[in-house]
Order: sequence, then structure tokens, then C-alpha cells
Amino acid sequence: MNIKPDHALKILDRLKEEYPDAKTSLHFNSQFELAVAVVLSAQTTDNQVNEVTKKLFRQYNTPEKIAALNESVLEKLIYGVGLYRTKARNIKKLAQILVDKYQGKVPDEFDELLKLPGVGRKSANVILAVGFNKPGLGVDTHVNRVVNRIGMVAAKDPAKTEMYLKLLIPEERWGEAHHIFIAHGRKICSARNPKCQDCIINEKCAKIMD
Repeated sequence: MNIKPDHALKILDRLKEEYPDAKTSLHFNSQFELAVAVVLSAQTTDNQVNEVTKKLFRQYNTPEKIAALNESVLEKLIYGVGLYRTKARNIKKLAQILVDKYQGKVPDEFDELLKLPGVGRKSANVILAVGFNKPGLGVDTHVNRVVNRIGMVAAKDPAKTEMYLKLLIPEERWGEAHHIFIAHGRKICSARNPKCQDCIINEKCAKIMD
């Protein structure tokens, strides 16, 4: 870690002023729909995911319905997202596991979520925070880029970044921080040509470029 928790919170507070309503842009109506959307979102924009799930969830919005689908049919239904064949396989397996082992419900424990196909640390954190209102701080490419660039942490590996952030930020603010860093990464602190002149934390930023 490069900074102390009190400095990290000052940065988070400033960013919250800029993004008071930061939240997930994925569309869902249940914890299961959220889990599917999160799996689909890997290497795919949320807008693309929403286009796919808008059609998918009209008919197939429960673990039972998706588990019963032929994998090739599911592939066609989610075509349009990256790695759709792998994701179709994972989502079908995930749905079947929920039916067989969890009474058709998405588990609300981190270690249990990690057992589901297609669910890694980032996804498990997001499902906990967004779906269950439990502490979770997912580190995607936006979060990892922003917090390393501003000098909040110094760890390119997302798992290490997650660990350091969870030490710096109070547990009750993990989910909030995740959405705020994503919002800042999309609007200002982009991978290429970041808009530093428009950044609300410009004077606090270490400007460690990739």
C-alpha cells in the first residue's frame, strides 16, 4: 500500500461527491438474473450484456429453465457477448448446480459463490454487494487501473489490489467504492488519454501511468 487509510477515505469521499448515485448498470430482477449478468459481463460491456439479457430473461429467468436448455440453444441466446460459448457452458452448469445443491437459490457466501462455474473473485464480490447488500469489493479493469494510477495501491494483480483496498476502506463502504471507481474510470480516468484536467482528485493523484 502506498497511502494511509485516512487519505484513501478522503479520495473516496471526494469521488463520492462527483458520483453520488454510482451503481451497477446491469439490468436484473433477481439474484439469479444478477449472477447470470455478471458472468456474461466478463470482457463485455454492460450495454451488450443488457441487450442479451433483455431477450434471454423474457423466457429463461430461473435456474430450472436455464438448466433445462440445450447448450447450443443457450449459445444462440447469448450470442453477442464475448466468449459466448464458454459462458453458455458455465451458465448452464451454474444453473444446474443451483438446482441440485442450493434449492435453486444463489448462495450468499463468498466461498460458495467461488464454487460456481464462471464466478471468480470479482464476480463473487459484485454478487454479494449488489445482490445481497453484503460487503464485497470487486476489482475489474477499471477499478484496478484507477486505484493503481492514483497511487492508492501498488499491485497490478487484481487479487492483491482487492486485498489492499479491503485493508484501506471500511467494510461497509466496499460496494460503494467499487461503483465509484468504475464510474471514475469510465468518465475521467480512462485507459487512454485520461482527462486529468477535469479530475476532481487531480491534486491528490500520483499520476502513475501504465
